[in-house]
Amino acid sequence: MTVAVANMPTVRKVRRESTEVSSCLKYMIFGFNVLFWLMGLSILTVGVWAWSEKDIFNNLGKVANVALDPAFILICVGTVTFVIGFTGCVGALRENTCLLATYAIFLSVLLLFEVTAATLVFVFKDWIKSQATIGFQTFIIHYREDPDQQNLIDWIQEDWLQCCGIEGPKDWDRNNYFNCSSKVVGSREACGVPFSCCKRKPNEIIKNKQCGYDVRKPGFPGEENQIFQRGCLRAGEEWIEINLVPVAAVKVGIIILQILGICFAQNLRADIFAQKAKWH
Repeated sequence: MTVAVANMPTVRKVRRESTEVSSCLKYMIFGFNVLFWLMGLSILTVGVWAWSEKDIFNNLGKVANVALDPAFILICVGTVTFVIGFTGCVGALRENTCLLATYAIFLSVLLLFEVTAATLVFVFKDWIKSQATIGFQTFIIHYREDPDQQNLIDWIQEDWLQCCGIEGPKDWDRNNYFNCSSKVVGSREACGVPFSCCKRKPNEIIKNKQCGYDVRKPGFPGEENQIFQRGCLRAGEEWIEINLVPVAAVKVGIIILQILGICFAQNLRADIFAQKAKWH
């Protein structure tokens, strides 16, 4: 009994030293990043599945403009999110200073990239506009060749911006199926536009997929009332002007979270190093 009582201060001292690392900070980093880890894994899985469905892995050399492929973008975003979430999650849980340092470096690089990109957008607005135009032209040209690009441009035209083409419906002449001269080769969509260019009618539950047929033919009645006349480039500029404050607020919030993540990771590393110094 005397020995046990005599050793109690030593036991308490060991317990106090072993709990030097902040549990609150540790599990805050872990819990926050496990969500990013799972989200990144989900995005990456969807991207890989989309590529495998299109058999791009076996025909990678034949794909033009891989960087514009929505599935490729999902793979890139999913990979980055997965790696950052993994290093932060496992680094905090295992108190691994190497992984925590990697996590802080990844966040710092990402933060620097975002700030640089935001600056370049304001400095090179005309160049960004021309690149967006080129990208949209590519989507129009390959509209029927890639289902992912097709779904993306349909979503942009119908649901997001309510627009048609780059500058207007005539831009769909760039596509072989919708070009007016394609009627000679038997294209039923010649001199038309995709259904996503059509304005939704009141009380319309199921949209008519053929609503864009022949709407660009000379003398077609009611073209202006049936399809969007505004180009997506101008519609996108107007959307940014209207939603500039909310978008900027979200971006600032993301930047603050990244800065906090870097600071928390560095504080946790400092606690771990301080604890290890006591052991030695």
